[in-house]
Amino acid sequence: MTAIFDENYWNDRYSKHERVWSGNPNPQLLAETSGLAPRTALDAGCGEGADSIWLAEHGWHVTGVDISTAALEKAAAHAATHLLSGSITWEHHDFFTWSPTSAAFDLVSAQFMHLPKASRDPIFSRLADAVTTGGTLLIVGHSPSDADAGFHQHFGTDLFFTAEQLAAALDPEAWEIVTTDSRPRKTSGRDGESIIIHDEVLRARRNS
Repeated sequence: MTAIFDENYWNDRYSKHERVWSGNPNPQLLAETSGLAPRTALDAGCGEGADSIWLAEHGWHVTGVDISTAALEKAAAHAATHLLSGSITWEHHDFFTWSPTSAAFDLVSAQFMHLPKASRDPIFSRLADAVTTGGTLLIVGHSPSDADAGFHQHFGTDLFFTAEQLAAALDPEAWEIVTTDSRPRKTSGRDGESIIIHDEVLRARRNS
């Protein structure tokens, strides 16, 4: 396991910067969940809490989980400045060893959780198992083609995935695939140039 996925690495990164991420909820979360009835949600890899806060503002009862205690402290502080119609519980877990409760959540969201495939597949399987019947699994990440465009090229393509690959791993008897999409957006490359990258979006509904 490389150091980038270690709790100490992430605690150090979050401690060194006032804000690592933008503070805005991920756009694909908004696009895919705005029409869902707010119930219970698991925000896997919640970081500084922007997605959890947005969901709670819209009535969800959220469990925000991250490997970094420093991130969770920031997330809780940010949430305290918002008026929430729902609620948030912050939990510290290591996704390499943690299994959420089976069939416990109406929404399980993992946004840009990039891990080596050998670790990612069992983690995503455990997250899928946490979705209750009738609930939604939403996984969003970078496309393998983004490395070819110069985005996080040093990581290689093993950390990235396509929505179709994620969908193929789900039992077709248990899941209805709602969305498998590769959505382009502009961002800055290593030298500040404008490049097009793609958000791979899987949304699935659990039937049984």
